Amino acid sequence: MNIVLFEKNETGTRFERNDIRINHVTEILGRKEGDSFDAGIVNGKSGKAILSRLRGKFVELQFELDKEGPPLPPIDVIVGLSRPQTSRKILQEATAVGARSLTFVSTEKGEPSYANSKLWKTGEWRRYVVAGAAQAFSTRIPSVVFGISFGEAIAQLDLGGERIALDNYEAKQHLADISFSQSSIVVAIGSERGWTSSERKTLRAEEFELAHVGERPLRTETAVVAGLALLNHRLRS
Repeated sequence: MNIVLFEKNETGTRFERNDIRINHVTEILGRKEGDSFDAGIVNGKSGKAILSRLRGKFVELQFELDKEGPPLPPIDVIVGLSRPQTSRKILQEATAVGARSLTFVSTEKGEPSYANSKLWKTGEWRRYVVAGAAQAFSTRIPSVVFGISFGEAIAQLDLGGERIALDNYEAKQHLADISFSQSSIVVAIGSERGWTSSERKTLRAEEFELAHVGERPLRTETAVVAGLALLNHRLRS
């Protein structure tokens, strides 16, 4: 946690001392009354928060937030719905590396019951994107979509932008070697068992270029991070 993030509806300055964020500030960072720490509002400004009062079960904070962070990189991720523990890693790590949106889709090789996990049903997923942003010293979090099919996600894509699908079986080019002419990118990554032949056919029909990130088969969460790291570098270079 490199920046402590608060939600927009947390407009007050009084927080319980056992709040995990306050505990991080006082116990891990060792801040005491009168000290400041890096803080921000989710999708808002960042700056400093001061521990103005530290007594009993509550603390009072004074916020001085005046910095607008950079926008999220124009990379939209479509990823096959995976086991909840895998999806948690994707949510947090993809946010930390940098993406504009994360869309989790049902695929032909995926397990449909994953969509009914508490991660999605209870809104738990948001905790992981906020944690990813805090790790990256950013207030910006990607938009997250779930509960739709691969076909629906493809049909909803805007015109324009580069379209790339990671695939270890039929891709001829490494992701690092693909030339880009657009300023935004959609990258599609299969679920834990990869794409089917019919899904590859759909991807090609929708002008996705197949690419790989190396000869070694990767876990879905690792492929997401590797792909995003390369794409972010390419956009900045």
